[in-house]
Amino acid sequence: MNIKDISCIFYDFDGVMTDNRVLVDQNGMEYVYVNRSDGLGVAALKAAGITQVIISTEVNPVVERRAEKLGIPVVHGVKDKGVTVKNYCVEHGIDASRAVFMGNDINDIPAFMAVGFKACPADAEPEVKSKADWISSCKGGYGAVRDLYRELSKEEENK
Repeated sequence: MNIKDISCIFYDFDGVMTDNRVLVDQNGMEYVYVNRSDGLGVAALKAAGITQVIISTEVNPVVERRAEKLGIPVVHGVKDKGVTVKNYCVEHGIDASRAVFMGNDINDIPAFMAVGFKACPADAEPEVKSKADWISSCKGGYGAVRDLYRELSKEEENK
């Protein structure tokens, strides 16, 4: 699949845009690391006209802040990512066969079944990797989103 074939990219947050770790301080505040190159990848995909959405099971202000910074919507508190992706596509007129989901864990598999292209970071769970159409050479939180942009842009660069 190339960038011209994509209508929307859905991302899991933890384990895709982060390295799946969380730092919790003595007051219960949570902190995660994100990769700035992933932010540049999101910006490049936006410039190409591709809708992007974060889908997360967690309701966490850190996810919302990152989505705000990236300028993309977030749907959080999600129980079933597959249903959420299907509903989002219907509500927004997105052709699900032209959509991508990038996830890393078993709760992302239902979303894989709802889209035309399945992607995951290098350190995704084995069950996820076995269902992916493309596996990044980067781990989650270490440039996997930017790597997806590079992969989707390859064919365009060769023209």
